[in-house]
Order: sequence, then C-alpha cells, then structure tokens
Amino acid sequence: MSGGIAYLLDAGHARINGDMVAIENLDESDLDFLAEVLSEHISETDSATAKEVLANWPAQAGRFTKVMPLDYRRVLDAQAKAVAEGRDPIQAIMEASK
Repeated sequence: MSGGIAYLLDAGHARINGDMVAIENLDESDLDFLAEVLSEHISETDSATAKEVLANWPAQAGRFTKVMPLDYRRVLDAQAKAVAEGRDPIQAIMEASK
C-alpha cells in the first residue's frame, strides 16, 4: 500500500503492520463509498462475492476493515484542522508532510 485507504474484506488483523497503519472504524461516507464501488465492480465483473455482500448491505459492511496509513491520517487531520481554523489547507499539508 502506498498512500491511500484500504478496505479489506474479512481481513486478518494479525497480519496488519501497526507501525505503518491503523485500523479505523468505517463511517457513513466509507459505507457509501464501498456500496458504490461494489456496485461498479458488479457491473464490470459480475462478481458473485460483491453481489452477496450488497444483497445484505449494510449488515455485510461489518466484514470490512478500514486500514489507514499513519502518515496519510496525519495529513488528512492537518488539512481538516487548517480548514476549521480558516488557514490554507495546502500549507498545512506541506507542513504535516515534513
């Protein structure tokens, strides 16, 4: 993984490197994103697994694990804080990236 959020289906948490990433709870926007991506995946691939998951959504959403790179989380938090404070988010991202 090189910088984005990963959503893993039926992940084994023991195999996740906690020095580089954190497990986070899925929020409403994550659930919406996943449902949309699964729908697109079905239309492109006719995936039986995606169909199974979406057929019982959102109950099946609990099978997903959100994996967030620690560096990426730091940048997102700096950006959100800058926006809330009325500061330049790009400058805040540059500062957080150092």
